[in-house]
Amino acid sequence: MSDLKQPSRRISKPKPKPAIPAKAVGRAVRARMPKRVDRATMVEIFRRLHAANPEPKGELDYTNPYTLLVAVTLSAQATDVGVNKATRALFAVADTPERMLDLGEEGLRQHIRTLNFFNTKAKNVIAMARRLVEEFGGEVPNSVAILETLPGVGRKTASVVVNIAFGDPRVAVDTHIYRVTNRLPLAITKTPLDTQIALEQLIPDEYRLHAHHWLILHGRYICKARKPECWRCPVNDLCRYPDKTIP
Repeated sequence: MSDLKQPSRRISKPKPKPAIPAKAVGRAVRARMPKRVDRATMVEIFRRLHAANPEPKGELDYTNPYTLLVAVTLSAQATDVGVNKATRALFAVADTPERMLDLGEEGLRQHIRTLNFFNTKAKNVIAMARRLVEEFGGEVPNSVAILETLPGVGRKTASVVVNIAFGDPRVAVDTHIYRVTNRLPLAITKTPLDTQIALEQLIPDEYRLHAHHWLILHGRYICKARKPECWRCPVNDLCRYPDKTIP
């Protein structure tokens, strides 16, 4: 009996689902995002933050505007605790631009070698000290625009310095403040600079001076990145973040 070849069956593969257009994804994300809070709610948010902590302070140690500028510059990609450990001995011997120049780049490196990017930071701090001595008589200028021209100083660092040292109601924006701003949301923004501009326009005058500290502390200890502790948040009922957590 001859062998007869059976006709082969074609196994049809399922057709791939058409990709969802990027525009549609964007619309879906935006539809899920809550609208920013109204002014009355924003006022109440800051009223509660003020009531819980009337005089908030930053967590970097400093003794004068210059050491504040150095501490904030060193804090990039580092923790405040780590910076404070490094600057405790540093500021005992170099608390002015002149004394920092006397210490020199190598001496500075020995004090801050526990910090990330300490070589670059040492180079910038020494160059900054030289400019402050040569152009500003060793004083820290009360100007964001001028401070931003110094080596190693960006908008955030400059805003922190003028806010704390000179009482200028700037709202410096870091990752914590950016996150809290867009979660509540006080504003819906895409970049830290957009966030700063929006907050400085929207936050009521009476709360703007300390807004930076309230928001950063709130983001650092309550409205955390991975698991916000919504159950102990003082503004939980005002927050429009859709993914609130429970203990």
